[in-house]
Order: sequence, then C-alpha cells, then structure tokens
Amino acid sequence: MTRDEFAAIALAFPSAEDGTSYGEPSFKVRGKFFTRVRREDDSAVLQCVPIDERELLIEMDPATFHVTDHYRGYPIVLARLDTLDPAQARAFLERQWRKMATRAMEKAFDGA
Repeated sequence: MTRDEFAAIALAFPSAEDGTSYGEPSFKVRGKFFTRVRREDDSAVLQCVPIDERELLIEMDPATFHVTDHYRGYPIVLARLDTLDPAQARAFLERQWRKMATRAMEKAFDGA
C-alpha cells in the first residue's frame, strides 16, 4: 500500500482530516490524533491494539507489524505500508475511529 492509499482510507472516515502532530503530518478526527505514517520507516501508527494482540501480530507477521521502544508501553502497533493489507488498515482505523466518534457519527456511519 502506498502513503496515498493509506491516506485515502484514513480520510474516508467521517470527520477525518489532514493535520499535524508534534510537527509531523498526521490525520485527525474531531481535532484529535487519529493516525500518521512515520517518516522514519514508512509505517502507520495504529492505535487501539492491546499489547497482547500487538505481540501476536508481530509474531505472526513480523514483515508488517513491529513496535519501537517509544510505543512499547502503549496499545499501539506499527505497520509497514508496503506489506500492510488495505482491509487490515481499514479495520484497525475503524476500531480507533469508533473510539473517537460520537454516537451520532457512528449511527450515520453504520447506516450508510
């Protein structure tokens, strides 16, 4: 997947928009951090991934999933875009989006 393809998936969620986080390009929902692609290794920062699930993902697919010391204590997994499946990206992003969305946003999204 390319950066543009990942961006298209992220921006397809209601209220998602381009933004910055700590001076880096990112995506936000309702003004809050949603995701970003790390410049250092072209990996997506995917939130709402419990640590035990993250460890399983890394074990099952280390070519795609990894973590750095910076994210080790947080429910976050990093996913290399070049091997990340678009359907997986969408599923991870939807999980995070639902955590950030209002009930009205979720209802409209589910009805669409």
